[in-house]
Amino acid sequence: MQPVDLQRLIQIIVEEVTAAQSAPAPSRCACHSLLYECCPDRLRGVLDAGATRLGLHASGGAPGGVASMIDHTLLKPDATRRDIEALCREAAEYRFASVCVNPTWVALCSSLLQLSGVKVCSVVGFPLGATTPDTKHYETRRAIFDGAREIDMVINVGALKSGELRVVERDIEAVTSPCREAGALSKVIIEAARLTDDEKITACTLAKAAGADYVKTSTGFGPGGATAADVALMRRVVGEEMGVKAAGGVRDLESLKAMVAAGATRVGASAGVRIVQESRGTQPAAAGKGY
Repeated sequence: MQPVDLQRLIQIIVEEVTAAQSAPAPSRCACHSLLYECCPDRLRGVLDAGATRLGLHASGGAPGGVASMIDHTLLKPDATRRDIEALCREAAEYRFASVCVNPTWVALCSSLLQLSGVKVCSVVGFPLGATTPDTKHYETRRAIFDGAREIDMVINVGALKSGELRVVERDIEAVTSPCREAGALSKVIIEAARLTDDEKITACTLAKAAGADYVKTSTGFGPGGATAADVALMRRVVGEEMGVKAAGGVRDLESLKAMVAAGATRVGASAGVRIVQESRGTQPAAAGKGY
């Protein structure tokens, strides 16, 4: 990144922060404490007609229903081979967008899902984001080699909070570059619950500058998960060109609707089966517990 490019990036971030600070406070509905324009009750008629018809102007839109918006997720460290096999069976049955798993399971999932149309997503620098760019670069290449078609990477949160923008930009590019070369999607986890609004704006701007396909709210292992307010802010910063993934705590259909209404085009959830069953009006399975 040349110095002139860095100065321009800083200028863009300052403009975004200033705009966010000077914008009038949006009204919020009394029932959900969500932005009024994002309230699922206000938009219920449209949402009930099909949640995927909202917020699908960015890459990764899902024309095939609720399931095709969901990354069916199992990232718990104690997940067994049997658990992963069950995850893949569910993903194939319900036609989720992908399964999202730790790198050790990518090859297995790729083998199990190769004829299903369901993609394999893996995580890089997970869950802390505190590994070096070259390590994240290798993790990305290895996951792609094993069959991953989508990569969810965690940014260097400490560098971001230290104001080291060039470090963060290079950190993200270490993942987005091999993804572009391989035709894989890249998603940048900003871990929003650890950031101020100004830092969220900066993180999203850096992800966009580094050529990421998505920004993502959370790992599911941080101090908090996705909120509609964070999704709405991230959507405003990245505009129409990028996807926004809401993850962490999305455990039922109403939660998914709120995220979609706020601008999410993909949702990461361990309760994907329950959500799809709710959308079909069938008896839902027990809610997923965490990642």
